Amino acid sequence: MTSPTPLKFLMPGWFSLVMGLSGLSLAWHSAGPVLGDMSQGIALVTGVLALGVFGVLFAASVLRASRYPAALAEDLKHPVRHAFVAALPVSLLLLATVGVSLDGTGSGLSALWRILWWLGSLGQVWATVWVLGRWLAPGVAMPGQGPGNTGLWPSVTPVLLVPVVGNVVAPLAGVALGQGGWAMAQFGIGAFLWPVVIALLLARRIAHSPLPDRILPAWFITVAPPAVIGLVLAQLHERGESPLVAVQVLWGIALFFAFWVLPVLKRAIAQPFGITFWALSFPLAAFTALTWRLAALQGGGGALQMVGVLLLAATSMVVLWLGFATVKGLRDGSLLAPEPVANIVLSAA
Repeated sequence: MTSPTPLKFLMPGWFSLVMGLSGLSLAWHSAGPVLGDMSQGIALVTGVLALGVFGVLFAASVLRASRYPAALAEDLKHPVRHAFVAALPVSLLLLATVGVSLDGTGSGLSALWRILWWLGSLGQVWATVWVLGRWLAPGVAMPGQGPGNTGLWPSVTPVLLVPVVGNVVAPLAGVALGQGGWAMAQFGIGAFLWPVVIALLLARRIAHSPLPDRILPAWFITVAPPAVIGLVLAQLHERGESPLVAVQVLWGIALFFAFWVLPVLKRAIAQPFGITFWALSFPLAAFTALTWRLAALQGGGGALQMVGVLLLAATSMVVLWLGFATVKGLRDGSLLAPEPVANIVLSAA
C-alpha cells in the first residue's frame, strides 16, 4: 500500500543512489583509454544523471526537513540510519570528482566543482565528527534491546564506514583542484578510522549479535575503503608520490573483502528490495575503477584488463537492476514507506 506521506520517509540513505551513479561514471571513465569514446560518453551520461538525481534528492530532503522535522530527528537518533547522514557530503565529493575527471579544472565549470568539493569536504568532516561523537555521548538503552544489543553495539554496522569512505574520497578531486594538503589530511582521517570500524564490526559479529537480514547488503560497503584508498594511491603514483606496490596491495585487500562478503549476497538479495541494496553499487564501482587504473599502471592488457571488462559489465548490470527496482518500488509504494519494526529494533537472529 502506498504511504499517504512518502516524503516523510526520505531518509539520508537515499543519497546512496548518487554515490552509486557517480561511482559507475568514474568506472566507465577509467576504462576510457581502452574502450574509447563510447566509454567516455557513458561516463558523461551517468555523471549528468547522478547530478540530476542529487538535485532532486536535495530539494526533496530540504522540503522533508521543513515539513517533517520529527521524522528527520528520528533518523538522526536511529542506531543505523544516523550514519547515512554522511551520504550527502560523500555524494558532493563524488560529484566533484566526476566533474574534475570528465571536465578538468580549467573549464568554465571548474568553479562549480570547487564549490561542490569544499561543501562535501567540510560537510564530511562534520558528519564524521558528529557520527563518531555518539561514541562519547552518554549511553541510552534502546527499547527492546536484548542482552547482546546493549550500549552502542546496535549502531556498529557497515554503514559506519560511510563517514570513513567519504574522507578517503577527498583527494580524488582535491589534489587536482589544488587542495592537496587539506585533502590528504582528510584522507588520513579515513585511513585511520577504516581499520577501527572493521575491528568493531568483527567484534559485534563474533561477540554480540549479527546484523538484521534486511541490512545485509550493507556488508558490501567493506569493499569501498580499500578500493578508494587504492584509487588515491594510484593518483599519487602517477605524480611520482607513491609506489606502485601500494596500489597493488590495496587492490588485493579490496579483492579479499569482495570475496569475503560474496557469500552474503544470496541471503541479501532474498530480502524485500530496500534502499540498502544500493550499498552494492558504489563499492563494486570503486573496485572496478581501481582495477582499470591498476591495469593501466602495469602497462595495460593482460588478465587484469579482462577482469576490468567483466567487472565493468557486472557493475553496469547491478546499477541498472537497482535503478529499475527503485523505480518499481516507488511506483508500487514499497519504498518511501515505514520500515518494518525488525529494522528498527535490532535483535539476535
